[in-house]
Amino acid sequence: MGVYVRVAEAAIVMCLFSITVCAQETQTSEVTPGQENTADAAQSSTSQPQPVPAPQPPAPPSPYSRAYELRQDIHKYASYATLPLFAAEYALGQSLPSEPGRSGSTRGLHAAVGAGLVGLFFLNTATGGWNLWQSRHETNHRTTRFIHGALMIASNAGFVATAASAPSHHNPSSFDHDRTVHRNLAIASISVGTAGYLLALFRPLD
Repeated sequence: MGVYVRVAEAAIVMCLFSITVCAQETQTSEVTPGQENTADAAQSSTSQPQPVPAPQPPAPPSPYSRAYELRQDIHKYASYATLPLFAAEYALGQSLPSEPGRSGSTRGLHAAVGAGLVGLFFLNTATGGWNLWQSRHETNHRTTRFIHGALMIASNAGFVATAASAPSHHNPSSFDHDRTVHRNLAIASISVGTAGYLLALFRPLD
């Protein structure tokens, strides 16, 4: 009987020992060294402060007024009609008959396009000249701006002279001479205006 009791006690002790060892192994396997490193890395990355983006500097204020910019826009967009009006006026002038009194509606259309050219040039002279005076102290591209302005003013004066020299069928004796003068003034004015336009197109003015 004593032998059975001792065997039972030994079995109970071994069972308790086995349960203790299994519990320790289970706790060790739940947290592996790799997982500890990953957890530490995640915690360190979360704790690092995120870089704050640098604030953008505000745009420098324009030295000119809103009216200056408005005149500049009007001058710019109105100038797009310059070359088409030049081409239309020249083509209409070439299509006019050489005999007085036989022009018909073409002469009226030629005069209307010419008046549109004079109006366009006066508009651009007013807006461009006003802005040129306000920016007279600006040193960047000053020479180009003044050359452009001088060419366009000369072209404008040439178109006024062209309109004044238009031949009239009321003077048939001088019609051919007046027509030649009118044509030469128109070609000279178109050439000077085209040069000023291309200068502003390919060279910066601001």
